[in-house]
Amino acid sequence: MIAKSGSNQESNPMFQGVYTAIITPFKNDKIDYDSYFKLLEKQIKAGVSGVVPCGTTGESPTLSHSEHAELIRETVKAVQGKIQVVAGTGSNSTKEAIELTEAACKDGVDGILSVNPYYNKPTQEGLFQHFKSIAEHSTVPVMLYNIPGRTSVNLLPETVLRLSEVKQIRSMKEATGDLGQMGKLISLVGNKMTVLSGDDNLTLPLLAIGGVGVVSVISNLFPKVLVQLVESFQQGKISEAKKIHYDFIEVFALAFMETNPIPIKAAMCWFGHCGPEIRLPLTPLSQNETSSKFKKVLEGLKEKGYE
Repeated sequence: MIAKSGSNQESNPMFQGVYTAIITPFKNDKIDYDSYFKLLEKQIKAGVSGVVPCGTTGESPTLSHSEHAELIRETVKAVQGKIQVVAGTGSNSTKEAIELTEAACKDGVDGILSVNPYYNKPTQEGLFQHFKSIAEHSTVPVMLYNIPGRTSVNLLPETVLRLSEVKQIRSMKEATGDLGQMGKLISLVGNKMTVLSGDDNLTLPLLAIGGVGVVSVISNLFPKVLVQLVESFQQGKISEAKKIHYDFIEVFALAFMETNPIPIKAAMCWFGHCGPEIRLPLTPLSQNETSSKFKKVLEGLKEKGYE
């Protein structure tokens, strides 16, 4: 789904709906494109708004530059414009992020996702200048990505307000887990930018305060479910949206029992969507009582007909 901006950048789309932070399947330490293309087809059939290749869930930190560029190109070619491709092009080096962004734009993506610089912990002014520089080199809309738990820096609402005046910055993936901050963000920039949840478990709560969708991990396995949740809410079918939320609330938690994307990649393997390979420094999901419970809960949801 795409909505048009009501600001002075009316020609640019703003993102809403369900965007799947898609995994990267590996086979013999190479990208398994046969499995990957099947995953993309599953997403298209489910009616998601788009996919996000080369994000954290796609193990982007372990992809080489050539793999990163190739994966984005192959994604664009495979979806054939049926859904949007919002490519992960973030880095803690502004120069590198610009290079990745320019390459993705040339390959025909619909948008780029740019994460907070990690490890070097810039100030709010540094964050502003970083994202401003990236946006100025982008020919497609930019979705900011705030995830302090992984980056150690929090992109504050006041800084996002400044960034909302920058051409191409049209959306925000919010993964602070702080609904108070999200509410303040929407109150400041909701007429200029869309705000999407970066946490599956907060999709419904964020929709309730003005969010417009989710960049989802769980939709790798259950894309139709997330689409139904968001669309039910948008159509005023609140009880239906709540039922899905509560049916999946345990899965939303168990999917993060270990570092993402370890659990979701294991789940995708269990259901035959990819092999078990994951790249170091991540390791396969621990085999214990919790992982066994995760598998059992997923099987139960599949038996109920959820897809």
